[in-house]
Amino acid sequence: MTKPGFKSLLTGKGKADQTAGSYSNTLADSGESARWAVRILVLVLVALCALGWYWSREPKIEISANLASQQPVAGAAITSTLIHVVDTLLEKPGGLLSNDIMPPGLVLDNIPNWEYGVIIQVRDLSKAMREAFSRSQSQSTEDKDLALAEPRFNFDIDSWMLPASEKEYHNGRNHLQGYLNRLLDDDEYNAQFYARADNLRYWLSTVETRLGSLSQRLSASVGQKRINIDLAGDSAASQSTPAPRDVIVKTSWAELDDIFYEARGTSWALVHFLKATQVDFADVLAKKNAQVSLEQIIRELEATQAPLHSPMILNGSGFGLLANHSLTMASYISRANAAIIDLRELLSQG
Repeated sequence: MTKPGFKSLLTGKGKADQTAGSYSNTLADSGESARWAVRILVLVLVALCALGWYWSREPKIEISANLASQQPVAGAAITSTLIHVVDTLLEKPGGLLSNDIMPPGLVLDNIPNWEYGVIIQVRDLSKAMREAFSRSQSQSTEDKDLALAEPRFNFDIDSWMLPASEKEYHNGRNHLQGYLNRLLDDDEYNAQFYARADNLRYWLSTVETRLGSLSQRLSASVGQKRINIDLAGDSAASQSTPAPRDVIVKTSWAELDDIFYEARGTSWALVHFLKATQVDFADVLAKKNAQVSLEQIIRELEATQAPLHSPMILNGSGFGLLANHSLTMASYISRANAAIIDLRELLSQG
């Protein structure tokens, strides 16, 4: 039996050393690749967080100081302001986020609720323009562009495609522009806007119910035991299903910030629309001596747009140690709503 020589042992040892070295290099390369993958992932997450923060900034209130001089025709101020609000909704940083299916828009929560508050007010005003502002009587023909604009704004806000929400809202915006162009041209019978007290009361009644609902939902952040007054005022009234005399009303903690930002979006849009109302209904408000009433409503709603100096919506008890942002918002909304009720009563007087 032949024993392996010294040379063969050295050769075998060398091959083993080469194999071990190659395995070590493979492990080192694998570790370096993993480290680079982690670095890239961290950079992507940081970039998405920064982009999400940028997209989450609420647009500021932007109203031209000389809106009255720029809009010489009744209805032009409200129509152009409605177009501006829709443009802001679609063209703000990140565009419309409610229908995003990719991050960071997919995981953002506050701005989509803000957008919902805005689009609700756009829908209400476009409905009022179609049904009241542009028609002289209940039997008169509705405006062709407004009849096409209103249903497009009522399209689902979170549709991603077939069609996308942005496309429908942009089409509605174009029909509003068509109405505005005809309102401003030389043909006096091409389009009309009737700045009458009854038309203004029609739209304000819708605003009143929206703000009343928001105020109740915001106030329910701390939970309340309320007496059921659904049938109060009519002894012969009835309802489809019975309800207990005492009702516990409390907003879920997961919905607190949703309602808060919906109220912020609602108030943001209403400030724009009410300031335009000051221009188009100036004579009506002057006759009723109601300019100061409308200014007070605007002031209350502007207070809802104050910067939020907290990383989250706090929900302290009514007289607790921590703040309750929902109750603060409800206070402004309730005062604005009460002033709108008074304004509607004032407009109804001869």
